[in-house]
Amino acid sequence: MQAARIGSTVLHYSDTGAQGGAGGGTGGGTAGPALVFANSLGTDLRVWDPLLPHLPAGLRILRYDKRGHGLSDCPPGPYAIDDLVGDLSGLLDHAGVSQAVVVGLSVGGMIAQGIAATRPDVIRGAVFCCTAHVIGTAEMWAQRIAGLEAGGIEGMADAVMERWFSPAFRSERGEELAAWRNMLTRTPLQGYAATCAALRDADLTAQTAGLKMPVLCIAGSNDGSTPPEVVQGLADLVPGARLAVLDGPGHIPCVEAPEALGAEITAFLKENGLV
Repeated sequence: MQAARIGSTVLHYSDTGAQGGAGGGTGGGTAGPALVFANSLGTDLRVWDPLLPHLPAGLRILRYDKRGHGLSDCPPGPYAIDDLVGDLSGLLDHAGVSQAVVVGLSVGGMIAQGIAATRPDVIRGAVFCCTAHVIGTAEMWAQRIAGLEAGGIEGMADAVMERWFSPAFRSERGEELAAWRNMLTRTPLQGYAATCAALRDADLTAQTAGLKMPVLCIAGSNDGSTPPEVVQGLADLVPGARLAVLDGPGHIPCVEAPEALGAEITAFLKENGLV
Protein backbone atom coordinates (compact mmCIF):
# COMPACT_ATOMS: atom_id res chain seq x y z
CA MET A 1 0.00 0.00 0.00
CA GLN A 2 1.29 3.46 -0.92
CA ALA A 3 0.27 6.63 0.92
CA ALA A 4 1.56 10.18 1.09
CA ARG A 5 0.78 13.18 3.26
CA ILE A 6 -0.03 16.08 0.95
CA GLY A 7 -0.39 19.14 3.13
CA SER A 8 -2.58 17.92 5.96
CA THR A 9 -4.29 15.17 3.94
CA VAL A 10 -3.09 11.58 3.54
CA LEU A 11 -3.76 10.26 0.03
CA HIS A 12 -3.77 6.59 -0.89
CA TYR A 13 -2.26 5.94 -4.31
CA SER A 14 -0.87 3.29 -6.65
CA ASP A 15 2.32 3.96 -8.64
CA THR A 16 3.24 1.12 -10.98
CA GLY A 17 5.13 0.44 -14.19
CA ALA A 18 8.21 2.13 -15.59
CA GLN A 19 9.82 4.38 -12.98
CA GLY A 20 12.76 5.86 -14.90
CA GLY A 21 13.33 8.81 -17.18
CA ALA A 22 10.86 11.66 -17.44
CA GLY A 23 8.30 9.73 -15.42
CA GLY A 24 10.43 10.19 -12.31
CA GLY A 25 11.28 7.71 -9.62
CA THR A 26 14.25 5.36 -9.63
CA GLY A 27 15.36 2.33 -11.54
CA GLY A 28 15.00 1.41 -15.21
CA GLY A 29 12.15 2.19 -17.53
CA THR A 30 11.07 4.41 -20.34
CA ALA A 31 11.53 8.16 -20.54
CA GLY A 32 7.97 8.86 -21.66
CA PRO A 33 5.36 10.65 -19.57
CA ALA A 34 3.50 8.92 -16.77
CA LEU A 35 -0.22 8.31 -17.20
CA VAL A 36 -2.04 9.86 -14.23
CA PHE A 37 -5.67 8.99 -13.46
CA ALA A 38 -8.25 10.98 -11.47
CA ASN A 39 -11.51 9.16 -10.78
CA SER A 40 -15.14 10.08 -10.48
CA LEU A 41 -17.47 10.98 -7.61
CA GLY A 42 -18.28 7.95 -5.46
CA THR A 43 -15.46 5.73 -6.78
CA ASP A 44 -11.87 4.94 -5.83
CA LEU A 45 -8.80 4.09 -7.88
CA ARG A 46 -10.13 0.58 -8.61
CA VAL A 47 -12.51 2.08 -11.17
CA TRP A 48 -9.55 2.08 -13.59
CA ASP A 49 -8.70 -1.63 -13.10
CA PRO A 50 -10.62 -2.88 -16.17
CA LEU A 51 -8.91 -0.30 -18.40
CA LEU A 52 -5.27 -1.02 -17.54
CA PRO A 53 -4.85 -4.18 -19.70
CA HIS A 54 -5.94 -2.14 -22.73
CA LEU A 55 -3.21 0.51 -22.45
CA PRO A 56 0.26 0.39 -24.02
CA ALA A 57 2.77 -1.74 -22.16
CA GLY A 58 5.62 -0.11 -20.28
CA LEU A 59 3.85 3.00 -19.07
CA ARG A 60 4.18 4.39 -15.58
CA ILE A 61 0.64 4.44 -14.13
CA LEU A 62 -0.26 6.69 -11.19
CA ARG A 63 -3.73 6.35 -9.69
CA TYR A 64 -5.02 7.70 -6.40
CA ASP A 65 -8.07 8.08 -4.17
CA LYS A 66 -9.07 11.73 -4.00
CA ARG A 67 -9.78 13.16 -0.57
CA GLY A 68 -13.00 11.88 0.96
CA HIS A 69 -12.89 8.66 -1.08
CA GLY A 70 -11.40 5.19 -0.83
CA LEU A 71 -8.53 4.88 1.63
CA SER A 72 -7.57 8.56 1.56
CA ASP A 73 -8.31 10.94 4.42
CA CYS A 74 -11.75 12.51 4.61
CA PRO A 75 -11.22 16.05 5.92
CA PRO A 76 -14.26 18.18 6.80
CA GLY A 77 -15.99 19.85 3.87
CA PRO A 78 -16.99 21.61 1.84
CA TYR A 79 -14.19 21.05 -0.67
CA ALA A 80 -13.30 23.34 -3.56
CA ILE A 81 -12.01 22.17 -6.91
CA ASP A 82 -8.76 23.99 -6.07
CA ASP A 83 -8.36 21.71 -3.03
CA LEU A 84 -8.69 18.63 -5.23
CA VAL A 85 -6.31 20.01 -7.85
CA GLY A 86 -3.82 20.96 -5.14
CA ASP A 87 -3.89 17.41 -3.76
CA LEU A 88 -2.96 16.00 -7.15
CA SER A 89 -0.29 18.62 -7.72
CA GLY A 90 1.31 17.71 -4.40
CA LEU A 91 1.10 14.00 -5.19
CA LEU A 92 2.86 14.52 -8.54
CA ASP A 93 5.68 16.30 -6.73
CA HIS A 94 5.83 13.65 -4.01
CA ALA A 95 6.08 10.88 -6.62
CA GLY A 96 8.70 12.73 -8.64
CA VAL A 97 6.58 12.88 -11.78
CA SER A 98 8.16 15.42 -14.13
CA GLN A 99 6.07 14.70 -17.25
CA ALA A 100 2.56 13.29 -17.37
CA VAL A 101 -0.59 12.78 -19.38
CA VAL A 102 -3.61 13.19 -17.13
CA VAL A 103 -6.81 11.20 -17.62
CA GLY A 104 -9.81 12.38 -15.61
CA LEU A 105 -13.33 10.98 -15.29
CA SER A 106 -16.29 13.19 -14.28
CA VAL A 107 -15.12 15.27 -11.30
CA GLY A 108 -11.75 13.70 -12.02
CA GLY A 109 -12.04 15.34 -15.44
CA MET A 110 -12.45 18.69 -13.73
CA ILE A 111 -9.39 17.92 -11.60
CA ALA A 112 -7.59 17.03 -14.84
CA GLN A 113 -8.58 20.38 -16.37
CA GLY A 114 -7.34 22.18 -13.28
CA ILE A 115 -3.99 20.39 -13.12
CA ALA A 116 -3.45 20.88 -16.86
CA ALA A 117 -4.03 24.62 -16.44
CA THR A 118 -1.94 25.10 -13.29
CA ARG A 119 0.91 22.64 -13.93
CA PRO A 120 1.85 23.00 -17.61
CA ASP A 121 5.42 22.33 -16.46
CA VAL A 122 4.38 18.70 -15.89
CA ILE A 123 1.25 17.97 -17.94
CA ARG A 124 1.98 17.28 -21.61
CA GLY A 125 -1.48 16.08 -22.65
CA ALA A 126 -4.94 15.46 -21.21
CA VAL A 127 -7.91 13.14 -21.67
CA PHE A 128 -11.18 14.51 -20.32
CA CYS A 129 -13.67 11.66 -19.99
CA CYS A 130 -17.41 12.14 -19.37
CA THR A 131 -16.94 15.59 -17.90
CA ALA A 132 -17.33 19.30 -18.60
CA HIS A 133 -15.93 22.68 -17.57
CA VAL A 134 -19.19 23.20 -15.62
CA ILE A 135 -21.20 20.14 -14.57
CA GLY A 136 -24.86 20.66 -13.75
CA THR A 137 -26.19 23.69 -11.91
CA ALA A 138 -25.74 25.05 -8.42
CA GLU A 139 -29.39 24.25 -7.73
CA MET A 140 -28.95 20.63 -8.83
CA TRP A 141 -25.97 20.11 -6.55
CA ALA A 142 -27.74 21.84 -3.66
CA GLN A 143 -30.61 19.38 -4.10
CA ARG A 144 -28.14 16.48 -4.21
CA ILE A 145 -26.52 17.61 -0.96
CA ALA A 146 -29.93 18.02 0.68
CA GLY A 147 -30.85 14.50 -0.45
CA LEU A 148 -27.66 13.16 1.07
CA GLU A 149 -28.43 14.85 4.36
CA ALA A 150 -31.92 13.35 4.35
CA GLY A 151 -31.31 9.81 3.11
CA GLY A 152 -27.58 9.23 2.78
CA ILE A 153 -25.94 7.78 -0.31
CA GLU A 154 -28.09 4.64 -0.14
CA GLY A 155 -31.18 6.72 -0.78
CA MET A 156 -29.94 7.81 -4.21
CA ALA A 157 -27.78 4.83 -5.17
CA ASP A 158 -30.18 3.26 -7.66
CA ALA A 159 -30.65 6.57 -9.47
CA VAL A 160 -26.88 7.01 -9.64
CA MET A 161 -26.50 3.53 -11.15
CA GLU A 162 -28.93 4.53 -13.91
CA ARG A 163 -26.69 7.47 -14.78
CA TRP A 164 -23.45 5.53 -14.47
CA PHE A 165 -24.34 2.49 -16.59
CA SER A 166 -26.33 1.74 -19.71
CA PRO A 167 -29.56 -0.30 -19.58
CA ALA A 168 -27.70 -3.22 -21.19
CA PHE A 169 -25.01 -3.24 -18.48
CA ARG A 170 -27.58 -3.05 -15.71
CA SER A 171 -29.64 -5.93 -17.09
CA GLU A 172 -26.81 -8.23 -18.20
CA ARG A 173 -24.06 -7.68 -15.63
CA GLY A 174 -25.97 -7.67 -12.37
CA GLU A 175 -23.16 -8.99 -10.16
CA GLU A 176 -20.75 -6.29 -11.35
CA LEU A 177 -23.48 -3.69 -10.93
CA ALA A 178 -23.93 -4.76 -7.31
CA ALA A 179 -20.20 -4.42 -6.65
CA TRP A 180 -20.00 -0.91 -8.13
CA ARG A 181 -23.11 0.05 -6.18
CA ASN A 182 -21.34 -1.16 -3.02
CA MET A 183 -18.35 1.03 -3.86
CA LEU A 184 -20.66 4.03 -4.15
CA THR A 185 -22.61 3.43 -0.93
CA ARG A 186 -19.44 2.74 1.08
CA THR A 187 -17.95 6.09 0.11
CA PRO A 188 -17.81 8.32 3.22
CA LEU A 189 -20.93 10.45 3.25
CA GLN A 190 -18.95 13.49 4.39
CA GLY A 191 -16.47 13.10 1.53
CA TYR A 192 -19.18 12.55 -1.07
CA ALA A 193 -21.17 15.60 0.03
CA ALA A 194 -18.06 17.78 0.29
CA THR A 195 -17.09 16.81 -3.29
CA CYS A 196 -20.62 17.64 -4.45
CA ALA A 197 -19.99 21.12 -3.05
CA ALA A 198 -16.82 21.37 -5.13
CA LEU A 199 -18.80 20.45 -8.24
CA ARG A 200 -21.50 22.94 -7.30
CA ASP A 201 -19.03 25.81 -7.20
CA ALA A 202 -16.64 24.84 -9.99
CA ASP A 203 -16.47 26.81 -13.24
CA LEU A 204 -13.30 26.03 -15.20
CA THR A 205 -14.33 27.80 -18.41
CA ALA A 206 -11.53 30.36 -18.48
CA GLN A 207 -8.77 27.97 -17.35
CA THR A 208 -9.73 25.24 -19.78
CA ALA A 209 -10.16 27.58 -22.74
CA GLY A 210 -6.53 28.59 -22.28
CA LEU A 211 -5.05 25.09 -22.54
CA LYS A 212 -2.36 24.74 -25.19
CA MET A 213 -1.59 21.02 -24.98
CA PRO A 214 -3.10 18.06 -26.86
CA VAL A 215 -6.55 17.26 -25.48
CA LEU A 216 -8.94 14.38 -26.15
CA CYS A 217 -12.53 14.52 -24.88
CA ILE A 218 -14.47 11.25 -24.57
CA ALA A 219 -18.20 10.71 -24.07
CA GLY A 220 -20.39 7.66 -23.58
CA SER A 221 -23.45 7.47 -25.80
CA ASN A 222 -25.65 6.40 -22.85
CA ASP A 223 -24.15 8.73 -20.26
CA GLY A 224 -26.93 10.06 -18.03
CA SER A 225 -24.70 12.56 -16.20
CA THR A 226 -22.62 14.23 -18.92
CA PRO A 227 -24.20 13.22 -22.25
CA PRO A 228 -22.27 13.62 -25.51
CA GLU A 229 -23.60 17.10 -26.24
CA VAL A 230 -22.23 18.30 -22.89
CA VAL A 231 -18.79 16.82 -23.58
CA GLN A 232 -18.95 18.33 -27.07
CA GLY A 233 -19.26 21.73 -25.41
CA LEU A 234 -16.04 21.02 -23.53
CA ALA A 235 -14.26 19.95 -26.72
CA ASP A 236 -15.43 23.11 -28.46
CA LEU A 237 -13.90 25.17 -25.66
CA VAL A 238 -10.36 23.78 -26.02
CA PRO A 239 -8.39 24.79 -29.13
CA GLY A 240 -7.59 21.71 -31.19
CA ALA A 241 -9.44 19.26 -28.94
CA ARG A 242 -11.15 16.23 -30.47
CA LEU A 243 -14.32 14.49 -29.25
CA ALA A 244 -14.71 10.70 -29.37
CA VAL A 245 -18.14 9.25 -28.56
CA LEU A 246 -18.07 5.61 -27.43
CA ASP A 247 -21.10 3.66 -28.61
CA GLY A 248 -22.89 1.97 -25.73
CA PRO A 249 -21.47 2.91 -22.34
CA GLY A 250 -22.83 5.26 -19.75
CA HIS A 251 -20.87 7.54 -17.43
CA ILE A 252 -18.15 5.04 -16.45
CA PRO A 253 -16.71 3.73 -19.74
CA CYS A 254 -13.53 2.47 -18.05
CA VAL A 255 -15.80 -0.19 -16.49
CA GLU A 256 -18.36 -0.71 -19.24
CA ALA A 257 -16.20 -0.34 -22.37
CA PRO A 258 -12.56 -0.55 -21.29
CA GLU A 259 -11.29 -1.92 -24.61
CA ALA A 260 -12.86 0.93 -26.62
CA LEU A 261 -11.68 3.54 -24.13
CA GLY A 262 -8.19 2.06 -24.11
CA ALA A 263 -8.07 2.18 -27.91
CA GLU A 264 -8.99 5.87 -27.94
CA ILE A 265 -6.41 6.75 -25.27
CA THR A 266 -3.72 4.70 -27.01
CA ALA A 267 -4.40 6.36 -30.37
CA PHE A 268 -4.26 9.79 -28.72
CA LEU A 269 -0.93 9.03 -27.08
CA LYS A 270 0.57 7.77 -30.32
CA GLU A 271 -0.80 10.60 -32.46
CA ASN A 272 0.82 13.15 -30.18
CA GLY A 273 4.14 11.40 -29.59
CA LEU A 274 3.32 10.74 -25.94
CA VAL A 275 4.17 7.03 -25.93
